[in-house]
Amino acid sequence: MQDSTSVNPKHHLVQKTEDDLSLSDVNGSIEVPENGSFWRKLLAFSGPGALVAVGYMDPGNWVTSVAGGAQYRYTLLSVVLISSLIAMMLQYMAGKLGIVKQEDLAQATRNRTNKVGGFVLWIMTELALIATDIAEVVGGAIALHLLFGWSMIASVLTTAFDVILLLLLMKFGFRKIEAIVMTLIITILVIFAYLVILSTPQLSALFGGYLPQLQTLSSHTSIGGDSQLTLTLGIIGATVMPHNLYLHSSISQTRKVDRSNKSELKEAVRFMTWDSNIQLSLAFVINSLLLILGAALFFGHADKVGTFGSMYNALKDNSIAGAIASPILSTLFAVALLASGQNSTITGTLTGEIVMEGFLHLRIPMWLRRVVTRGLALIPVVAFTLIYGGSEGKLDDLMVQSQVFLSIALPFTMAPLIYFTSSKKIMGEEFANPKWIAVLGWISFAVLTYLNVRLVLQQLMGS
Repeated sequence: MQDSTSVNPKHHLVQKTEDDLSLSDVNGSIEVPENGSFWRKLLAFSGPGALVAVGYMDPGNWVTSVAGGAQYRYTLLSVVLISSLIAMMLQYMAGKLGIVKQEDLAQATRNRTNKVGGFVLWIMTELALIATDIAEVVGGAIALHLLFGWSMIASVLTTAFDVILLLLLMKFGFRKIEAIVMTLIITILVIFAYLVILSTPQLSALFGGYLPQLQTLSSHTSIGGDSQLTLTLGIIGATVMPHNLYLHSSISQTRKVDRSNKSELKEAVRFMTWDSNIQLSLAFVINSLLLILGAALFFGHADKVGTFGSMYNALKDNSIAGAIASPILSTLFAVALLASGQNSTITGTLTGEIVMEGFLHLRIPMWLRRVVTRGLALIPVVAFTLIYGGSEGKLDDLMVQSQVFLSIALPFTMAPLIYFTSSKKIMGEEFANPKWIAVLGWISFAVLTYLNVRLVLQQLMGS
């Protein structure tokens, strides 16, 4: 399989100046075999799903999932499962929109809304991107602090330089970025699988946790201080992330497909769905492992593992982690956290470009886009770090609230996506969502909107 971004001058990113860099330059650039086995074609279409899956296992997931396990044991595994199923449905819609219409979600939204509506949705999306970036900044900074002992403010400021990393990666070609991201995902998966195996969770209680319970959506608050509703929405916001829908609708276009051939177009949608669901299944496993780790090792100690630093230290503390406690485990935890933050940086930057170009029809250099996005995310993180003297607890609280905001922002992205992909006028008779998928999509939208309104009222009333 050939990475045509490195051989086709039309799409060769190195040939362009930094001012001309755009993700759209790789659309239709990666060759897929016209004839071949199922596995060969699946391999050719594999890659975009990995970039999408990264957003489902970023540092924001860690805080909400581990905290959920530490406070409520295995109860919230059902939320992880339901969130993952909703994610698979929405990513299928997003990828299909890109392949069939050759539009990403930002372009499709802007082209079908008035100026005011498009501007409001752009502002909401930009805020969601900043919230996503906050999780990356905090996660990466704490990982650097834990691994190298740097001060928190120095670690936070160091994360600003990851723009250089991304610009270098873009010059290697899009297929190489997919491979690097997949390698980091496997690293995270192996580390947490190892930690969970050592923690010996109770399997009967674990599998029972995947069965939804009404009390999951209660407002009961336990020792850790976060209500189940807050953590539920935090897990949903950290799992079904708005920016992934924009990202997938764009990068699903990177494969070379003859769109005049309906059978080839259907095949592209089918393999995109396989790729997406396989990678999101990996993300589901990793998110489950995070919550299981919190339940198996930290349940009953929720007040002692409220931050990344305390989780890191708990893995070395015999009184909390038991006989498996060791400095090696805590170091592995920090390495996985750093890998997660860097992975999320790559996809967050690409999404920022997609959103700005799609909503505003504005193309600016990638380095400038990254500086602006990362700069906006750094402001609250630096402020919290200086005001609270580098308190990890305050930074982790900021991260949890950023994930809750993502859940609140999600319906603003879901509604246009479900509408566009369910419309036969827009997608055509053959590619519009089947009625049952459209119904499930709108039910998910309605339930999530209800939960968000309930959470906002709970916060306003000081419940």
